[in-house]
Amino acid sequence: QVSQNMQIDIHPNATLGSGIMLDHGTGIVIGETAHLGHNCSVLHHVTLGGSGKKGVDRHPKIGNGVLLGAGASVLGNINIGDGCQVGAGTLVIEDLPPRSVAVGVPAKIIGRFVDVTAQPSIGMNQLGSKESDEGIAFYI
Repeated sequence: QVSQNMQIDIHPNATLGSGIMLDHGTGIVIGETAHLGHNCSVLHHVTLGGSGKKGVDRHPKIGNGVLLGAGASVLGNINIGDGCQVGAGTLVIEDLPPRSVAVGVPAKIIGRFVDVTAQPSIGMNQLGSKESDEGIAFYI
């Protein structure tokens, strides 16, 4: 019923931490073996999807304090480290180390949060904002 009314599809076997915010929840899909850590922010149209292999652990594992931008797709049994920020529309198909900032299709790590306690999910500062950019060491 929630899937039909709210356009959110969270598999009953998915593991969800506490303090998760589904911001503008429309179009969110979280697969069967996915794990979403504590204090994560998930914007609209995010997919935590499977690799297509049946009967195996095939969905992503998202660390604590992660911000997943609108339209981001994280596919397969991969790990997104604690404190990562994934930009809008990004396709993540490989692991991201903790505190990484990734954008693009496929995802490219463009920086890293300087503060090891950073939780981008709390500040919700989008890439390109003064508040966000001050705390990131960019690689490009």
